[in-house]
Amino acid sequence: MELDTKDRLILSILQRDVTLGLQTIAQRVGLSPTPCWRRIQKLEQNGVIRAKVALLDKTQLNLGVTVFVSIKTSSHSQAWLDRFKQLLSDIPEIIEAHRLSGNVDYLLQIVVPDIDRYDVIYKKLIEHLDFADISSAFAMETFKKTTELPTDYRPQDNR
Repeated sequence: MELDTKDRLILSILQRDVTLGLQTIAQRVGLSPTPCWRRIQKLEQNGVIRAKVALLDKTQLNLGVTVFVSIKTSSHSQAWLDRFKQLLSDIPEIIEAHRLSGNVDYLLQIVVPDIDRYDVIYKKLIEHLDFADISSAFAMETFKKTTELPTDYRPQDNR
């Protein structure tokens, strides 16, 4: 989908506060409500807007410990990967999982109340699959965390 300046502005506004009313969004973009609503609908239909969610405070949910887990495996079969993905989906504390290039095969982000709860998850991981190495790093402080994506890149940009 080709995004113009107004589409990108709508996306920036919605990323900051999806609860804003259509009138407010339209006003900020310089459109009347109906064309603004049509643009939002098109962005949703084309999958640019994937979901509208509430962002929760992990500390208030007793999830004050963030763990980054680096995983190396000696098995790179599709069957192993399928079992790994299923295992990850069964553990709600794993909030992100990435397959990487380089020395580490996978990186997980896990949120838990404390180190003891992380140990339970660690044991669940090693109980169900074989890994060459698992290394854990506990976040001491977060300097930046956002869900807001930059909206100013165009397909031809190679910056």
